[in-house]
Amino acid sequence: MKSDRIAAVAALLALLSPGISFGQDLATPVDTLKEAVVTSLKIERLIEETPANLNIVTSLDVKQHSSFTVADVLKFEPGLAIGGDGVWATNINVRGLSENRLVTLVDGNRIETATDLTASLSMIDVNDIERVEVIKGAQSSLYGSGAMGGIVNIITKDGYFADDTYFHGNLTGSFSSVNKGHSEYLSVNAGGSRWYLKLNGTYGHANDIMTPKGLLPNSGFTTTNLGARAGFKPAKNQILKFEFQRNWSTDVGIPGGAAFAASATATYKNIGRTLFNGSYEILDLNETWKSLKFTGFSQNIIRDVEMIPNTPKPQAGAWPEKVTPLGKHHTYGGNIQGTWEFGDDNTLVAGVDAWRRDISSDRNKYIKQFAAGEVKAEMIRNEKPFPAASYTSAGFFAQDESRFLDDRLIVRLGARLDGNFVKNEEGHNVEYIDNVTTGAHNDNPPGKIVTFEAGKKREFSWSGNLGAIYRLAPVADLVFNAARSYRSPSLEEYFKFIDLSGNKVRIGNVDLKPEDGLSADLGIRLHGERFSLEVSGFVNKINNMIVERKANTTGVNDTLILDNASKALLYGGDFNASFTIVRGLKVYALGAYTVGLETSKDNAWLPLIPPMNGTVGVAYNYPKVGGINLSAFFAGAKKEGNMAASDTATDSYYRLDLSLSTRPFHFGPCALQLFGGIDNLTNAEYRNFLSTNRNAISCEPGRNFYIRASLSF
Repeated sequence: MKSDRIAAVAALLALLSPGISFGQDLATPVDTLKEAVVTSLKIERLIEETPANLNIVTSLDVKQHSSFTVADVLKFEPGLAIGGDGVWATNINVRGLSENRLVTLVDGNRIETATDLTASLSMIDVNDIERVEVIKGAQSSLYGSGAMGGIVNIITKDGYFADDTYFHGNLTGSFSSVNKGHSEYLSVNAGGSRWYLKLNGTYGHANDIMTPKGLLPNSGFTTTNLGARAGFKPAKNQILKFEFQRNWSTDVGIPGGAAFAASATATYKNIGRTLFNGSYEILDLNETWKSLKFTGFSQNIIRDVEMIPNTPKPQAGAWPEKVTPLGKHHTYGGNIQGTWEFGDDNTLVAGVDAWRRDISSDRNKYIKQFAAGEVKAEMIRNEKPFPAASYTSAGFFAQDESRFLDDRLIVRLGARLDGNFVKNEEGHNVEYIDNVTTGAHNDNPPGKIVTFEAGKKREFSWSGNLGAIYRLAPVADLVFNAARSYRSPSLEEYFKFIDLSGNKVRIGNVDLKPEDGLSADLGIRLHGERFSLEVSGFVNKINNMIVERKANTTGVNDTLILDNASKALLYGGDFNASFTIVRGLKVYALGAYTVGLETSKDNAWLPLIPPMNGTVGVAYNYPKVGGINLSAFFAGAKKEGNMAASDTATDSYYRLDLSLSTRPFHFGPCALQLFGGIDNLTNAEYRNFLSTNRNAISCEPGRNFYIRASLSF
């Protein structure tokens, strides 16, 4: 603990050392509606020209909060909620739909990972985020399978071309008291008119987190990130880019997790993500053809878990001492996309993309056989949670944007056709057993059965969307979206066999049908000089919704199997409002409410639908000094009557947060900016509904003092 404090102090002192030459990367506020550019909808546009309901979080938002992971940055946005298995392994829920019904992108590249465990958003360097774009609502017509609830596109910091040669960098250190967590981030940038290079790295460590009830056991982590980006201009109208990202985290505690037994201690001994991607773009091929872009990527994710069941040692019989699941996920693909402008009023984007995901897994159970209280034999039982399998998807998409009535009406129409192909090897409930005591190896132990036959399957699907913005007045826009979406079952849903020596066994279903949905949302945006308001209502109907059912009604262990027995209806709304009282002083409020019903089951509530929630706050910014922000977040209760039978009830709660930031202080060639604040100012004791219902998170983090210093040179 003492060494962590020393490391944190050293990191902050290092930020006060002199730099080489003054650069950029200073945090500056952005007028979100007028200045922020959205790229996730294939056409680069300002938000006020984008017919979609969305949230944008910038690097400044990251710096102003404690922000352990990407989900921490997003959790206070309207319509978004955070869940997960502790502090590090987190995920985002968008309007009642969680990660398996969202498409998560890093710089436009898919993250494909397990659906029973969180952490897809945790394997991204939060210090290296430029912005996060969350498109709320179905977008399968652009990104294919999975985008029934929306898109989460994490855009990391890139280099840039400049007329003059440059070199600059940024050094950021942060410390959080609630878990003695610290991180140190360094990036350097160099470039010129025809090239650029950016290198970055982060090291972070945290101990178990403190809650108002005491320490949350097994919630610490250690993480490292490395990144590199390079750009070249072979010709004036050609751009070649390369990117590398690597996250590697060790000893990541998982204090919750529905896949594990309630009494188990589970840890990611190693978990990591490696990304390579490249793109080649030709601009202005002719007067109409504005861009032709080729992209390709390869991404590997590895999960190495250690689970200690913590069950009492028996006098006789088998005792599971340790279980070590291992999963490897490889996703790779490419995209060819063209952009055409047929005059000032019409833009067409069309292309083809294809990607493939391979999964392989392994699980060892270390078992001791007892007789009369003594160990008589030690064995290793080898299993595969999933048979080796692959999922391949290829599709054609097109999106047309047209402007009418002197740009008062913008209409986007998109469509997509996809072919999806699944292949798997034969799966078994056990692969082999090694008797450590005798040295015997048995490839055909008693009770070995085939759980999944080797096979192939294919399906074809289509999706479409219609989006429109109508300018009612210079400061008022009406926004409408309608979409038809789909989601193929994931490899986990088809083939999983999760048996971790607990009281639940989870089994996939090869006969699952794809989900399909119809959704619509209608909203209004007001964006005056002093007042802004965005209000949206939505409805999302899902057919063949994949749900988990009990396969047995008796016995100690629950066998849960996936099924298409459900039709679902989700509806609700969210809003975001702000008012500038005087220059620099602003009050704001935002909120969201979602209803999720299983319409094929007497309108029973769907599980894991977040409660009504919102934030109110006041912010003041004085350019000569800095800014201060005081906010109150509240969440309603989830109890019988507004939750699923399988959910755990939670009470309503509120928490206060305070954040501070200074203006950049320039000295010599450097600039220093400080951020800090207090999370959960009153040390409130509360339970987050989504985390609670992944089992073991009964109390969220307590009062947290944090500080971040950012030195640009």
